[in-house]
Amino acid sequence: MASIPGFWAVVPAGGAGTRLWPLSRAAHPKFLLDLTGTGRTLLQGTVDRLTPLTDERVLVVTGTAHADAVRAQLPGLLSDQVLAEPSPRDSMAAIGLAAAVVERRDPEAVIGSFAADHLIPDAGAFADVIREAAEVAHDGHLVTIGIEPTSPATGFGYIRTGEPLPRARTARRVLQFVEKPDAELAARYVASGEYRWNAGMFVVRAALLLDLLERWHPDLARGLREVAADPSRLADVWPGLTRIAIDHAVAEPAADAGRVVVVPASFGWDDVGDFGSLATLLPPDDGAVDLRVLGDRADVTSLDTSGLVVAAGGRRVAVVGLDDVVVVDTPDAVLVTTRARAQDVKGVVDELTASGRGDLV
Repeated sequence: MASIPGFWAVVPAGGAGTRLWPLSRAAHPKFLLDLTGTGRTLLQGTVDRLTPLTDERVLVVTGTAHADAVRAQLPGLLSDQVLAEPSPRDSMAAIGLAAAVVERRDPEAVIGSFAADHLIPDAGAFADVIREAAEVAHDGHLVTIGIEPTSPATGFGYIRTGEPLPRARTARRVLQFVEKPDAELAARYVASGEYRWNAGMFVVRAALLLDLLERWHPDLARGLREVAADPSRLADVWPGLTRIAIDHAVAEPAADAGRVVVVPASFGWDDVGDFGSLATLLPPDDGAVDLRVLGDRADVTSLDTSGLVVAAGGRRVAVVGLDDVVVVDTPDAVLVTTRARAQDVKGVVDELTASGRGDLV
């Protein structure tokens, strides 16, 4: 597979994956975990997917607490390909810092930003979409990737698509980014055929991204370019940067100004947002069609049970007569819930934090 000329991949690797507690923790978040039993973590799988397109022009942006783990999982990256944030400043600062670094190396370069903790099984279909996105981005557009909805999901934002972009293969104008809808509105979005899931993937010339940012957040753009020009300024400049997501900082106002284009994608995509989602990604357990197991199957005994069991505690887990259950066993904490309530696991993390048990999160 030939690489895309002048194309760089930016991989923001942040977040704690609180809906996957106790498997995912602040010190060892989900992007560092092998959640599919393939022997590759989500981060490694993301970089594996991007490397053929970039000729190893990859930058990973992560927190200082995770930088060593990222480097250990990606030994093929040079030290300057891992950018360590002193503190979380949300996605715009992370992606913008990488864009500023790339801009100084190659002012005409196109970057693509892809989260470290998403799963895309079909690397070939992904590559085809990104090639078109890079072509469109070279022409001066901010490009996003719109995932074809497979259900009226309420856990994702949506992209409202408009007219086809002239001379493009599949790209269309973006009319609007919309926030996560309720179930009724999501059903209308999907039925209309005008909406795509927003997976948070953006492809754009690095310099254009920063120029657009300067239009709406000039201090943030200036600070990022200052750090890229003199990395020794990072500790001083970083705490004062505006904390804002790239969607709110650039994508939404740029869409309102007619500057955003979407390339539709039909490949499988999952943000592995909770244990209910994770269960759909694992193969059925032998002899138990409705049971999925992550970890050592020899540690699980199940009778008339469906759902998901994660055996990560090194001890026997026995589950009897439960439907759509989620059992997650780790050395210092056990979670028991149902797939229907999987989104609520984040509340456990909030409770533990409030009660002073930050050691468990």
